[in-house]
Amino acid sequence: MASIQSRRNEREGAEIVYGSEACYRSSIMLLAELGFPKGVLPLQDLEECGRVRETGFIWMKQKTPFEHFFLATNTRVSYAIEVTAYIEKFKMKKMTGVKSKQMMLWVPITEMSIDDPSGKKIYFKTPLGIGRSFPVTAFMTEEEKHKYLEEMQA
Repeated sequence: MASIQSRRNEREGAEIVYGSEACYRSSIMLLAELGFPKGVLPLQDLEECGRVRETGFIWMKQKTPFEHFFLATNTRVSYAIEVTAYIEKFKMKKMTGVKSKQMMLWVPITEMSIDDPSGKKIYFKTPLGIGRSFPVTAFMTEEEKHKYLEEMQA
């Protein structure tokens, strides 16, 4: 009972968006605002997205759990029905609902960030603080990659 009450408190004052298309647009705008590539959270059939600007708490609910294989990183990632996080520029922390398959085990991902000032690497961390980094281009859409590569050559 206490966890239900704390979840309500955590979401108090939230801006909430409903429906697949509105949630998709909202999630893409959020990722762009935070400095992340559009493909880093490829959630499907979103039903509800919420954001509490005062605390940085966000959530995204999809109809069913979803697994995605990131070809560029050779990594399988599982997304629960609800993904939550606390956000700030270039960082999502205290994440829930995201797991990565590493050597036959599903490992929770609790943080992702872009620490490099040039934004070339994205870092993912587990609850133990162990992490891996990948090129940010591995999570970009084709359009983003094209624009990024043009800017790098300029």
